[in-house]
Amino acid sequence: MSPTPAARLPIIDLHCDLLVYLTDVPNADIDRIEEIGCAVPALVEGNVKLQVMAIFSATAPGSTRFAELQCQMFRQLADNDNCLTAVTNAPQLQQVLQQPGKTGMVAAIENAAGFCEEDEPLEEGFKRLEKMIEVCERILYISFTHHTANRFGGGNSSAPTHGITTDGRMLLDYLHGRRIAVDLSHTSDALAFDILNHIDTERLDIPIMASHSNFRPVWPHERNLPAELAQEIIRRQGLIGMNFLRKFVNTEDPAAMLQHIHYGFAHGAADVLSFGADYFYFADEQDLSRFPFYFKEHALASTSYTYLLEQLQGQYPPEQLQKLAFANAQRFIERLWT
Repeated sequence: MSPTPAARLPIIDLHCDLLVYLTDVPNADIDRIEEIGCAVPALVEGNVKLQVMAIFSATAPGSTRFAELQCQMFRQLADNDNCLTAVTNAPQLQQVLQQPGKTGMVAAIENAAGFCEEDEPLEEGFKRLEKMIEVCERILYISFTHHTANRFGGGNSSAPTHGITTDGRMLLDYLHGRRIAVDLSHTSDALAFDILNHIDTERLDIPIMASHSNFRPVWPHERNLPAELAQEIIRRQGLIGMNFLRKFVNTEDPAAMLQHIHYGFAHGAADVLSFGADYFYFADEQDLSRFPFYFKEHALASTSYTYLLEQLQGQYPPEQLQKLAFANAQRFIERLWT
């Protein structure tokens, strides 16, 4: 049997902000491909079979209410008769990978401020997290922070030495054995290593990943993974999702996206590399220096994955491209859920 052409490989993507767009933007439409790169027609055309839907909140008063609205939006999408379907167990994942015209979805929490405000008892936050899990049926991963620091630790834009807090350690203890991964894409370097150290010291059962991060040796941005942290994720059989945002790829060279993938393959990441495109709504962005947010090659789910896989075809065995497209993420998720 001949290998599946790169253009037809199923895709699992680890991060997008479609829920934020649908919740926060007036007259938002899941089919409006000109407004967000992960609009549903783009996901279907790009053969995205599982899209992780981030529930994002900035660390600010009202963060939990905004996250609650996104949970409700996820439930609404799951219950409506459209191209999206909730995936909450391994058999459903296997089914949707083979089902034409359908895109599976699973929720994740980008910033723990979504379930716990800065000034409320942590126990209330845990109760709210349980409610979010109940509404969405499954939470794939939790990011402790976003760019800024919060009660759990330091974010990407925090001081490099701003690590974990007592609440952060308590959150890790709470997550032990709950089959929810911890995402390191928005931690400070100090917080990331503190998380790993606490997991090891307390012998906690918590998988780790970086859902939408590239490699700092290829492009020196604090959102990208330093080499030592990338190696820890590889050693722990986690996942690293390649981020398509120009700011984290290379602000001048679209070919650098391939350089990040080449770097990962060359440094032992063949079994952990995946996609985490990070598509979101940006038309209201005031910082004009950030435009274009994506190089045209990476701007739409309908074409971006195919473009990259076709560029890599012939340079790597078909099995390695399958791992990048879906198999690494599928194996990680199935191991987490069973």
